[in-house]
Amino acid sequence: MSKEQTLLFILDAIESEMQTLSLWQTVEPSAEALASTEPFAVDSLSFAEWVQWIMIPLFRKMVRLGHTLPTNSDILPMAEEALKLVPQNTQRLTALIGDIDNCLRVPH
Repeated sequence: MSKEQTLLFILDAIESEMQTLSLWQTVEPSAEALASTEPFAVDSLSFAEWVQWIMIPLFRKMVRLGHTLPTNSDILPMAEEALKLVPQNTQRLTALIGDIDNCLRVPH
């Protein structure tokens, strides 16, 4: 399986897990909230919103258009901190986000 196929598989699993945990939203945040320039849009979105509305669509678009994927990713530390605040058991979701980091990381 290529890196791109692996990434798409992980993104689909994250979407499914977020739906299972009732973290997947049906109403898109405002254009202003989505336009945040802060890392993880911390000033306008929850981490789950950032994953759903920014991260997943961006990675899917990059794969679809054949763009070069990042060669380093450190989303897991933010996920671990942000998902501590969620009452649901987010252990699998956190692990899947770690899988993204592992998929994109290029050994030096």
